[in-house]
Amino acid sequence: MKKHLIYRLLFLILFSVVFFETHAQISGEVQITGEILKPYKITLADLKKMPRTEVSRKDRDSNEHKYSGVLLSYLLTEGGATTGKNLRGNNLKKYVIVEALDGYQVVFSLAELDAEFSENKIILADTIDNLPLAAADGPFRIIVEHDKRPARCIKQVIGIEVGVAK
Repeated sequence: MKKHLIYRLLFLILFSVVFFETHAQISGEVQITGEILKPYKITLADLKKMPRTEVSRKDRDSNEHKYSGVLLSYLLTEGGATTGKNLRGNNLKKYVIVEALDGYQVVFSLAELDAEFSENKIILADTIDNLPLAAADGPFRIIVEHDKRPARCIKQVIGIEVGVAK
């Protein structure tokens, strides 16, 4: 009897963890945190109200796709990250970690996201070819316009965190 109770409890705990992770992804939220003045959550509805940018990128099969979303630099500026003319000196030690639902992470320097340093467009996309991202890719995905390989085009984004290198 005790054994069955323990198995049921373990199943309930496992189910709860999976349910809440899946619910967070289905609800379409990304946490923007770290070394910023105003940490916040962004939803699909919020993203749709922000200035949109389109980026063309080839997939692994060399098919060209048009992604639409919001510049990552814009999202960080909205949270009070150091950008523009203030991005100098010790602020150049800042970086951004983007995390996916499965725990996969990629890193960008804060400077490479800033238009005063780079022309490379890096967006938090929610559409591909004018359609919502597929469930396996979204609802949010980072698209890096000019990377030769898609390794940093991270799928199922759930978190964006600004940090400072020591």
